[in-house]
Amino acid sequence: MDQSRRKFLKTTSLAAAAIAAPNIWIPMAGDAWGATLKKGEPIKVGLLFSLTGGLAVPEEDSTLVMQYAIDEINKNGGVAGHEIEPVIVDAKSDFNVYSEKTKELILRNKVIAIFGCYTSASRKAILPTVMSQNSLLYYPTCYEGAECSQNDICTGPLANQHSKDLIPFMVKNFGKKVFFVGSNYVWPKESNKNAKVWLNAAGGELVGEEYIPLGSSEFGPILNKIRDAKPDFIFSTVVGASDIAFHKQFKQEGFKVDSMPIASLTTGEIETRAMGNEFGAGHFLSAPYFQALDNPTNHKFVEGFLKSKYGKNGVTHYNMEETYISAYVFKYGLEAAAKKAGGIDGITSKMIRDASGGVRVEDGVSPEGLIWIDDQNFNTWLKPKIGQCQADGSFKIVKQADAQVAPDPYSIYPDVGVCTPTGLKAPDGKIRANVI
Repeated sequence: MDQSRRKFLKTTSLAAAAIAAPNIWIPMAGDAWGATLKKGEPIKVGLLFSLTGGLAVPEEDSTLVMQYAIDEINKNGGVAGHEIEPVIVDAKSDFNVYSEKTKELILRNKVIAIFGCYTSASRKAILPTVMSQNSLLYYPTCYEGAECSQNDICTGPLANQHSKDLIPFMVKNFGKKVFFVGSNYVWPKESNKNAKVWLNAAGGELVGEEYIPLGSSEFGPILNKIRDAKPDFIFSTVVGASDIAFHKQFKQEGFKVDSMPIASLTTGEIETRAMGNEFGAGHFLSAPYFQALDNPTNHKFVEGFLKSKYGKNGVTHYNMEETYISAYVFKYGLEAAAKKAGGIDGITSKMIRDASGGVRVEDGVSPEGLIWIDDQNFNTWLKPKIGQCQADGSFKIVKQADAQVAPDPYSIYPDVGVCTPTGLKAPDGKIRANVI
């Protein structure tokens, strides 16, 4: 094992251990939030994704599509007449680097906001710094919930918008017995807590549950357990390079997709292209966006992005699209804050965040269709969808919600309380800010 590999596994294990328990309270540093914008100066934002290492498969494309969105916004007049200036960082799939670069972006580069992270492990690694420095994070992908932070805005689905539909769909169409496989950190484990609730409600049966170290690629022992358990389908929360290895070894070990498909929350067009279409074909993904969505805005987005200098990897993907949307959520939130303040001069991260509740990205801008930011918990109202991977690597949508579904961070923890703009409101009326 080479040194970079050892370092990746060491840092991911440490990070996973450090954040294993959700609902940690992080006190605020003070009343002043983050950087302050000045009239006549560019709007600096940080792009904190991994361009190398085991998380680069989805995260490089997040960096590329953010640059595409920023170029698009700037070409159309920027925000309140000011251009957005990205500060691009390679987090190197190393949670220590995520944390270090967060401090650098906020304190040295003076960014007004950070767009970044793909895993909950990296998000939780940087949120304490974002909070202590009173900055703002746009987290543009799915996550598990059980969190109420006043310093981030999330544009991906929560568990109640993700596996809540996928689990009963798979039980109905393939059978009751399911085997859970996930990467070993907080998002898969917390997501599986939600999935178990919905599996029970659907009359399903959990016949096995295994986790593999984040970044690992050896699935032989887990596949042997799956062979013995004989599930009707597999529910996967494996991420990054590990996800590609899992699908390839599934087929190489002789498992048949028609009798035991994998239902995933992460395996989209990017991962399928990286592993080879033959390894993805037949499996399922739950996501709010697929490249094959048939609407004029998505056609324009796909064509424009893939023809641009940023479309080198040849596909669009749910995580990219949620990242793209986050750029417009930022634009509209900042414009709303500037309108209220009478201009951009003196705008802080908190003012943007406070103005973002209820922000809408309409059909004409959002490739997945209308979404909006909840004015209480600052997650996103969206339409959950389920797609099945085809032989050419595209996804056929087999189920879609009739309307946008409200984000519910505490869907399986109703007794914990409700997330509000000022913090988690417990049943006794007490409010705690920044519960992560």
